[in-house]
Amino acid sequence: MSTPRPHVVHDTSVRVADNKLIRNTYTLLAMTLLFSAGTAGLSMMLNLPHPGVLITLVGYFGLLFLVTRLRNSAWGLAAVFGLTGFMGLTLGPILQAYLTMLPNGSQVVMMAMGGTGAVFLGLSGYALSSRRDFSFMGGFLTAGILVAFLAGLGAIFFQLPALSLGVSAMFVLLMSGLILYETSNLVHGHETNYIMATVTLYVAIYNLFLSLLQLLGFAGSDD
Repeated sequence: MSTPRPHVVHDTSVRVADNKLIRNTYTLLAMTLLFSAGTAGLSMMLNLPHPGVLITLVGYFGLLFLVTRLRNSAWGLAAVFGLTGFMGLTLGPILQAYLTMLPNGSQVVMMAMGGTGAVFLGLSGYALSSRRDFSFMGGFLTAGILVAFLAGLGAIFFQLPALSLGVSAMFVLLMSGLILYETSNLVHGHETNYIMATVTLYVAIYNLFLSLLQLLGFAGSDD
């Protein structure tokens, strides 16, 4: 005689756990985005200079390593806010430059923010509602991000504006894919740690915003 009831209960418990994971991820993501915006605003108010590429990379990877080590403890939350707060501080001088150097700087910033929000909400909503598994994109995204990262460093050190714009366009596509990929991982249980999921989505949003900002800034400049 079959006993389907335990299977139904198990499926329900798994679904509840998945919903809790997604809810915790998006709650923490919203908090980190607000905190990052606050540190960016503080950086702009204090007119802090940009720390430079080297300090930014060392700070980012160092704090990311710390988050990874502490992801299963309460200290992981503090590390997440440390990482996102630091990234907000590095964002402030960039925003200040766009606002002061472009005649339509405020419009460019707002368009980049709106575009980032629309892309994130649209792609996350699609991944959550369709429940499609985008885990197959993992290898492609890893290789693409590595190539784009190295090309971006080359564009900075060799001062190649055309390459920099190309990298920004690549990052728009790659970060869009990363949002789909990580949201799918949450839905299908490939990612079970909401701290790491939050960091991945935050990084995707941060880079998507910067890439759109550069592309829109170039399109709106008089040069």
